[in-house]
Amino acid sequence: MSETIHVTSVAQIHEFLQIPSPKHPLVSFLRMKDLPKVMDFEGVKYNSGLYMIALKHGVVGSLQYGRNSYDFEDGTLVFTRPNQVVSGTKEVIQPDAKGWMLLFHPDLIRKSPLGQTIHQYNFFDYEVHEALHVSEEEQKTLTDLVDKIAVEYNQNIDRHSQKLIVSTIELILDYCTRYYDRQFFVRTNMNQDRVSEFEQLLRGYFASDKPAELGLPSVRYCGEQMSMSPNYLSDLLKKETGRSAKDHINTFVVNLAKNELLGTTAAVSEIAYDLGFEYPQHFSKLFKKRTGMSPAAFRKQN
Repeated sequence: MSETIHVTSVAQIHEFLQIPSPKHPLVSFLRMKDLPKVMDFEGVKYNSGLYMIALKHGVVGSLQYGRNSYDFEDGTLVFTRPNQVVSGTKEVIQPDAKGWMLLFHPDLIRKSPLGQTIHQYNFFDYEVHEALHVSEEEQKTLTDLVDKIAVEYNQNIDRHSQKLIVSTIELILDYCTRYYDRQFFVRTNMNQDRVSEFEQLLRGYFASDKPAELGLPSVRYCGEQMSMSPNYLSDLLKKETGRSAKDHINTFVVNLAKNELLGTTAAVSEIAYDLGFEYPQHFSKLFKKRTGMSPAAFRKQN
């Protein structure tokens, strides 16, 4: 059985990595070349209470969380948030490693605007295989920003330090949002195939007995069937179609309901149950929200 280490502070990460204590209790900036040349994480899992942004460059090894394992290529960024369980393998740091790792505790941003908006950066919930691939120019932009954090981190901490560090982290995240948009854009042919796969998944689901057995399909269920995290699936669909995964599911359900209302004499409640709704009133509420009228009124009018 794998050992699980619970990490609740930046200091514990430094201890775990066997490096000197951090200079700030809530944030740490680590260059890969300064870490031990060989780190054996085989069979170890850790549940961290920290946010992490890591640029992989010059590290031979893999990282795993959830059911997915990812063998890094140089020039990839991975993001993790508090309470994710991460496991790894034996990692070897190359002499010319240019990668880095930025760690920060939620308390660092709690009283800042970023503390209220960080949940909007969906890539913290992406799976490892959905990592961000950045060009050399993009790597330089991000590394220049983390270098600014390093300057603040390594000098005497004053009352401005935390504000400057937090604002720079927010700028890094905004650049990463831009780069993810670029990644979605350049993969548009692949993404369109995924959109078609998603639509086929919905058609197959509602053509089976699954609505009666499992209820309405959730975004998480669809993501699992497509080997995607729910946030990545929703973001992919939004970039390609302008609509989230949840919106697609609701639209699909309402269109099926319209066919049933006009093509059969089944009661509204029966249609609701057949579509996977636990309560008919929830079906009626969604239908009215989408069409502007109740199911009964829609049937009568048409």
